[in-house]
Amino acid sequence: MSEKVALTVEHLHKEFRLPHERQNSLKDKVLHFQKPTYEKLQALKDINFEVKKGEFFGIVGRNGSGKSTLLKILGGIYQPTKGSVKVNGTLTPFIELGIGFNPELSGRENVFLNGAILGLTRREVIKLYDEIVDFAGIEKFMDQKLKNYSSGMQVRLAFSIAIQAHNDILLIDEVLAVGDAAFQKKCFDVFKSVKKEGKTVIFVTHDMSAVEEYCDRAMLIENSEVISIGKSYQVAREYRRLLNQDEQTSTSQKSTRFGTGDAHIISATILNKKGVLIKRLGDDDDKFLFRIQVVFNKAIKKPIFGITLRDAAGQPLMLSNTKSLNKQTNDYEKDQQVTITWELENIFNTGRYSISPAVAAEDAITMFDWREDFLWLIVDKDFSLSGPIYFKHKINIDI
Repeated sequence: MSEKVALTVEHLHKEFRLPHERQNSLKDKVLHFQKPTYEKLQALKDINFEVKKGEFFGIVGRNGSGKSTLLKILGGIYQPTKGSVKVNGTLTPFIELGIGFNPELSGRENVFLNGAILGLTRREVIKLYDEIVDFAGIEKFMDQKLKNYSSGMQVRLAFSIAIQAHNDILLIDEVLAVGDAAFQKKCFDVFKSVKKEGKTVIFVTHDMSAVEEYCDRAMLIENSEVISIGKSYQVAREYRRLLNQDEQTSTSQKSTRFGTGDAHIISATILNKKGVLIKRLGDDDDKFLFRIQVVFNKAIKKPIFGITLRDAAGQPLMLSNTKSLNKQTNDYEKDQQVTITWELENIFNTGRYSISPAVAAEDAITMFDWREDFLWLIVDKDFSLSGPIYFKHKINIDI
């Protein structure tokens, strides 16, 4: 292995044997003896890649793709069925909540226990103890037993200890998602400092913004196989496209609604600027139309029509309605139908965006019909930066 390489994986396979029937006791085995049969689950198939020293390397993939199994093999928790893993240096695994902890010991005692497991001497742990506890932010709980900690508290403590280890390679699974926003910011600040120090980090995550910001390269796993290795932004784009496949069908059924029922939103469509019905937007679609049809079940005076647009995480990106835009609406009779169309700029990066249309009374208090996540907008672009939206802009540098 080259001195410039931190880790090499060659022709790695991992197979699990799942028993068809489980015999839990000796009595079951004696009275119902039969040769056990198994189903083979191929968790990893011929995985090949290498990580260079000082590289921040991301591993991404949908749930069940095999990425966490791979990380556990890299950390020595699982043994491969076939193939090899070669590590050039020492390694700190921060993979699964609870590994290296004893729930019957206090937080203080677990700091020393986990520190020893990670290769720190007692003197080093004593020196680092205040810094570990301060980072975790759980000082007043350190003398309580770990079994009384929440999962978020355990994550904070475990990560706070792990980052003190002197090892060359850090393995991190997405257990950080259990921590709160403030703690996650601390973790990402650590990522920045670790990267500056030239340490090697292997990071499993679903957060493509983090991949694009921190990772030098990334690898995409699907159905237990590597389907892409390359620059982080390229792999992040492929992952988003993978998520977008058939999303229009699978997510359109998740809509919920509420309101008095005095008006009903009976349809919603997305069209390109030529008025052609579409399912997704690409680079050539600089504008698009969102159109709803509403039927009134009683006479309504000057209703408000609106939409809320959110990203895949549910964060609102845009709220628009006729009242805020000072768009005057009419009085409508019972059984009358009306069509409302929004013309929007396609400023969205590759991803999924939900659209929730609504019809409300003139007072903006009474809701006639609200269709939550009624339609999903799928965007698939070749050029895509991190974040949900992209505004055209210029950068000038004056020397």
